[in-house]
Amino acid sequence: MARDLDLIHPELRQVAKIMPPFSFNRSNLWLIRLLTNLQPKPKIPNNIQIDNLFIQSQDLNHNLRLRIYQSKTIVSPAPGLVWMHGGGFILGKPEMDDPLLIPFAQELGIKIVSIDYRYAPEHPFPTPLDDCYTALKWVHSHAQTMGIDPNTIAVGGESAGGGLAATLVQLAQDRQEVKPIFQMLIYPMLDDRSSIRSDLANKDWMTWSQASNQFGWEAYLQQKCGSEHLPAYSVASRREDLSGFPPAWISVGTLDLFYEEVVGYAQKLQNSGVDCELVVIPGVFHGFDFFSQKLQIARDFRKSQIAALKKYLSV
Repeated sequence: MARDLDLIHPELRQVAKIMPPFSFNRSNLWLIRLLTNLQPKPKIPNNIQIDNLFIQSQDLNHNLRLRIYQSKTIVSPAPGLVWMHGGGFILGKPEMDDPLLIPFAQELGIKIVSIDYRYAPEHPFPTPLDDCYTALKWVHSHAQTMGIDPNTIAVGGESAGGGLAATLVQLAQDRQEVKPIFQMLIYPMLDDRSSIRSDLANKDWMTWSQASNQFGWEAYLQQKCGSEHLPAYSVASRREDLSGFPPAWISVGTLDLFYEEVVGYAQKLQNSGVDCELVVIPGVFHGFDFFSQKLQIARDFRKSQIAALKKYLSV
């Protein structure tokens, strides 16, 4: 399939020229995980402190790792951001988002807790969400000792992490044990049905294809995509009533497989009376901002995220 470079943002066309078509599957997952773990770590600035902390998960045989980011000059109590990394529900680790979260900590003076949740297919739903809820409750109950304001805790994530953040908000809303004040969803993975839509097939979805999406969702759900009866909180877009939810900032590119599901979820939030800011970036594909922060479009995207956090966390 010939790639139509005219549709792609000019700053990303060179990346698109050399990016081969690719899909994740059960046969190559081990290799992708290996390569992910071998990615070089960014240099940590002198004014940033990063710690790893282990807490008890709901599984008594598992300790859940939290990666904590803060400025060395942080003023306590500070707002908190509980974060979930991406990886299609099938891979990833908190360190992947160091380039994103370090600037958040630097510029905003907030404390960020990134969750090393377990993922599918070894740990399908509800384990990843249970890990995230355990971490959110732990941060809230230990806020004072962590130097976090318990009344100013937001949640966020990108890609599959954004999908987990959305369902985490749903779960927290219903249980009423912790009340996040804001949700940041960066090109979130929200709807399993995008994997089987015929109108989305045979399109050049760069970095995250429809086949990859189907593999990720079915590994997570342990069911076929599009199944009529799915457990509550497993797929964010399956929930209709979103009233009472915290304000949201949601972003997606027009060339992202998730474009329609993200726009639809934002509209559903707005229709439920939730303050929701939708940011649509023309001509960009999934994960475009992780290729290089030297690109102006990527820098502008990060600035918009920082501005949203600054607004809703009042920093």
